[in-house]
Amino acid sequence: MLKVDGLQARYGHSQVLFDVSLEVREGELVTLMGRNGMGKTTTVKTIMGLVPGSGGRVEIAGQPADALKPERIARLGIGLVPEGRMVFPRLNVRENLVATSANRLAQPEPWDLAKVYDLFPRLGERSAQMAGTLSGGEQQMLAIGRALMTNPRLLILDEATEGLAPVVRVEIWRCISRLRALGQAILLIDKNLSVLKTLADRHYVIEKGRTVWSGTGVELERDEAMVRSHVGV
Repeated sequence: MLKVDGLQARYGHSQVLFDVSLEVREGELVTLMGRNGMGKTTTVKTIMGLVPGSGGRVEIAGQPADALKPERIARLGIGLVPEGRMVFPRLNVRENLVATSANRLAQPEPWDLAKVYDLFPRLGERSAQMAGTLSGGEQQMLAIGRALMTNPRLLILDEATEGLAPVVRVEIWRCISRLRALGQAILLIDKNLSVLKTLADRHYVIEKGRTVWSGTGVELERDEAMVRSHVGV
C-alpha cells in the first residue's frame, strides 16, 4: 500500500529527514512514533508531496509517487487527517464532509454521510453546526470523517489524539479500532505507547529524521523500555 525507503527532505538549506523507511501493507495499522520535532509530520508532508523529497523513494500501491504533486497523490487513494485538523470553520459539519467526497477508486461499499454519522454519532447531531464552533475533539472526528469520505486506500492520521481530553481520546481510539476491523489501511502518528502497542500491527520509531527502530507488537513489548526512551519527553 505504501513503501517509503531512505526518504530525505529539506527545509531550505536545512536537512530534516535523512533516512526514513517504513511500509504499510493492505489492511494493516502501522504507527510512526517519536518525540516532537523528530520529523514525523515532515515525513507525512513529504509522502503527500507537500514537502519535496530530496532523496529516497515513495511508492503508493506499487506506483512511484515521490515526484507527484499532492493532488495526484491524493487521487491514488491517500486520505490525510492533518495535524491541527484544518477543518473548514465557516462550513457546517455536513458541508465539510461532502466538500471533498469522492469514490475515484470505485470502492464497492463507499463511505457516505450515513456511515460517517454511524461512526461518529456526535457529528450527526451537529450536522448543521459551523465547524469552527465545534470542540477540539469534535473537529478531530470531523477531520477523520472528511478523510474517509474520499474513500482512501490508506488513511494517514497525524497526531491522532494530541491535545484531546481523555474521554475524547477513548472515542478516537474506538473509531480507529473499528476502522482497522473493517480492513482500512492506516498509518498512525501518535505517542500513546500503552494504547498503540496493542492496537497496531507494526511500529516504526523516528529520531532526528531517521528510522531508528521498527518491529511488531511482540517486539515492542520486548524492547518497550528502549522505545520509550525515544518516544518520551
